Amino acid sequence: MPTWKKYASHIAAIAVALLFLTAGIWKMTQPFTWARMVEDLRVPYQLSLLATLALAVSETTAGALVLIPRFRRWGASLAALLLVVFMIYIGLNYSALLGKECSCFPWVKRTIGPGFFEGDALMLLLAMLAAYWSRPSTGIRRAFIVLGVIAAVTASSFGLASARLSGTKAPAEITVDGKPFSLQKGRIFLFFYDPQCGHCDAAARHMSKYNWKKDVTVIGIPTQQPQWAGSFLTDTGFKAKTSLDLTTLKQTFPFGDPPYGVYIENGREQAPVPHYDEPEPSETLKKLGLIE
Repeated sequence: MPTWKKYASHIAAIAVALLFLTAGIWKMTQPFTWARMVEDLRVPYQLSLLATLALAVSETTAGALVLIPRFRRWGASLAALLLVVFMIYIGLNYSALLGKECSCFPWVKRTIGPGFFEGDALMLLLAMLAAYWSRPSTGIRRAFIVLGVIAAVTASSFGLASARLSGTKAPAEITVDGKPFSLQKGRIFLFFYDPQCGHCDAAARHMSKYNWKKDVTVIGIPTQQPQWAGSFLTDTGFKAKTSLDLTTLKQTFPFGDPPYGVYIENGREQAPVPHYDEPEPSETLKKLGLIE
């Protein structure tokens, strides 16, 4: 093979490895963050974490194998397969996902649109060049050892990420706006209020003016007169979903009189938000990273 083809294969392999190792290791170290991003791409929340871990293993394996000349064709082929499957999935859901953020790389922000396929096609071309201008791969047993090590590291990283979650475990699921809603994924602020309570009314009006982070889901739970929940939210201008599962939630997160709040992240209570007299709750919500 001409020398220039060998060098071209090395350059393409390094580029592919950089992209896939970065993407895989990011998912490996931040599985819960990326699971929320997967859900935005219409993956059911029951499968989002499993999909994240599977991608972490496969992308990291592809990046590692493509760097090793004897495994390069296998690694590049795996990278190409992942890209093709991803492009087909986005293509089938294109109209629903148009404009959604879709980035496997922490330093690159991409949205789904015509340019999305151009970027992935370029990565696919690099993977094909790395594979085509390299010698046939050998040593399948050692390649599987690499896969096993990466899978073990991913499992360990997931264990550490899970251990960082603390606090009371939230109920697995509640009903929100008449539909099942999981409390095990994402960042959620529960706000308990009495529609007849002037303090609750004032608190909701203040919070309606806050600039909430886009990844935070706000759920209001009336403690009395649930039939007035909609009117309360409309009158105060507080944009929140509604759950009537007061008994389940109050048993898990006991409190006295409303207003009262609980911050949940990935199924665990991170902090109570009990105070609603200025400058609260804005100071607490800012410290928790829920508002700008």
